[in-house]
Amino acid sequence: MPETSTVTVTVPATTANLGPGFDCIGAALSLYNRFQFSRLEPSATEKLKITVTGKEAAKVKTDDSNLAYQAFLKLYDRLNQSPPPVAIHIDMQVPLARGLGSSATAIVGGLVGANELAGKPLSQVEVMQLAIELEGHPDNVVPALLGGCRLAASNTPSGSWEICDIPWHPNIVPVVAIPDFELSTAEARKVLPADYSKADAIFNAAHLGLLVRALETGNENWLRCALQDKIHQPYRQSLIKGYEGVQQAALNAGAYEMVISGAGPTLLALTDVANAVAVEKGMAAAWMEFGVKAEVRAIGLDTQGAQVSL
Repeated sequence: MPETSTVTVTVPATTANLGPGFDCIGAALSLYNRFQFSRLEPSATEKLKITVTGKEAAKVKTDDSNLAYQAFLKLYDRLNQSPPPVAIHIDMQVPLARGLGSSATAIVGGLVGANELAGKPLSQVEVMQLAIELEGHPDNVVPALLGGCRLAASNTPSGSWEICDIPWHPNIVPVVAIPDFELSTAEARKVLPADYSKADAIFNAAHLGLLVRALETGNENWLRCALQDKIHQPYRQSLIKGYEGVQQAALNAGAYEMVISGAGPTLLALTDVANAVAVEKGMAAAWMEFGVKAEVRAIGLDTQGAQVSL
């Protein structure tokens, strides 16, 4: 294929885990980061130029340690090719270190952008495999690339992945409450135990199975039960100021249940269309009582995944 000179990749935010689906389930949300890659002339003195606009732009690295650029390099490395000099413009709408998959958008954006500039030598499955390698687990990068709600299961011993699309009932509305403080994934992983009891493993297996059916059918009783978890949430709640108060407010306003989005601190309530506004207001007001300002909004499921425009 002929080489392209400029490509823009739009990648959705994601919410991962959804309660019992730790490190294996995620859903794409209608909130986006955009990554534009433009080839520079081979004679250009600069091999890399990164500019950033949008929310928290000042926090994004603009040297060669930038995650989107690291992913860009990874793809060319896989092709055994030298990467071209490139200008990258990033428009950030997904907040950083909040549990909404901002790092996954950078990884997917960098890989897809590089693949397009190189003439699309890799298939979507090969790009996905690279994204999982870079991120370390599939729950955010898979829905960021493919859209929708996805369950990923590793296929041992081959090391490949089986990706299962999970239907999402149209009456289930995600409400995200994004606080004005950060929580690093590394910090959130540190509080997790090294081992779990058989009882906790069985509990999560049962609840994840129920969650898949609950999301598909919209069955309210199933959803209320299915979002419970014993693998990560009990340990991470203490890292999120006001967690119990916000959870109670969400339930009082009609949410089925509230979970931690990804590693947090964003909290995700699932509710129905009729109660979405009340849940938004309730969660925001509850967090204000703890002195935390939060952006709370009902949001749509993204079904497209990473989109390319040339």
